[in-house]
Amino acid sequence: MDFRNIGGTPGGARHFWVGALMIVLGTYLLLHRVSVTGGYYNFGWLGSEGRSFGVTLIPLLFGIGILFYDGRSLAGRCLTGFGALIILAGVIGNLDIHMAETSLFNLLLMLVMLVGGIGLVVRAVLPMESKREGDRR
Repeated sequence: MDFRNIGGTPGGARHFWVGALMIVLGTYLLLHRVSVTGGYYNFGWLGSEGRSFGVTLIPLLFGIGILFYDGRSLAGRCLTGFGALIILAGVIGNLDIHMAETSLFNLLLMLVMLVGGIGLVVRAVLPMESKREGDRR
């Protein structure tokens, strides 16, 4: 990869690196203000409220058992993958995510850096032909 002419445009590297730096800083500042906590698991569709999600382990355990019996079993792989996805979705779905109090200026600064950085990176990475077509219009 030619880091001087990213996207086939002269000077594309400057836009790319400034944009990448803005994305990293904006993401850091935004995520630094977010707190994540986990409550108890609530799978109302698999049991009563406030119960554990132990029943969601059943497909995963059956899949693992089948894979120990036959490591090439498609059913075992599907059950294991499906069970892992159910557990991951349950964990993510039960997280409480809160943004700490911040000023509007700080929030706008974070979001402008993040979105502006994405715009600069996309501008730098676009191929030369796409940029020329935009100039003709």
